Amino acid sequence: MNVAVNKVSSHYDEVAEVYDHRYDANRGKFYYNHISRHVMERFPKGGRLLDLGCGTGLFVRHYVNEGGEAVGIDISRGMIGKASDKCGTSDFTIGTAEVLPFRDNSFDAVSSLLSFSYLKHPEKTLSETARVLRPGGSIAICTLGRNLFTRGLPAIYHISEAMNLKKACFGAFGERYYSVEEMEQLFYEAGFIDVHVKRCSFAHYNLARPIYDIAKKMEPFVERNIPYLAYNICASGRKPYDEQTG
Repeated sequence: MNVAVNKVSSHYDEVAEVYDHRYDANRGKFYYNHISRHVMERFPKGGRLLDLGCGTGLFVRHYVNEGGEAVGIDISRGMIGKASDKCGTSDFTIGTAEVLPFRDNSFDAVSSLLSFSYLKHPEKTLSETARVLRPGGSIAICTLGRNLFTRGLPAIYHISEAMNLKKACFGAFGERYYSVEEMEQLFYEAGFIDVHVKRCSFAHYNLARPIYDIAKKMEPFVERNIPYLAYNICASGRKPYDEQTG
């Protein structure tokens, strides 16, 4: 495990106890549920899911509640512990998304929410995803997109790290923020078909309360009409059957 991966893993081990206060309560819960819906709509009902960077199991729980079966993988032992406590009927394993410890054609769907930006070799992850997906299986990833707002995040993260703030997801990890075109290219080069990439979410939970309330009301309009202002990118695709080509 390299230095960058160790840094991310150590951070999430430290914040595992408070992580759900960020994404499973109040504004954070609304934000996470919103992007979860964008991912869920790309999957058929039921089936067997692999969640990459599963964290404390929030999306695994959501998928299982919708009638599916799910497995989670994460590099943080602390997060995996919390996920196992939360989702007792699901399996979780410690590992990296760039070398998946699963057999070929094992899953009907693969998801990743808010962890893709940490990957140093995203093409390896997408190649591994294509390997473990069954023919016809679906992939959907939600990650931070590159726009006017996210350009300033690296500076904020460096400052928070210098101040030794132990806030979930705040740290200088060298994250990469993608454009729509970059995500499309990665998916097509990995061999996926029916690739669909869109921007989503405008009411970010870190906004101050009055601004957040306004952003929440504006969110549907922004996603439909000025998507460049949205924070996240949701990319999806499908593994072709043997007889299909791009």
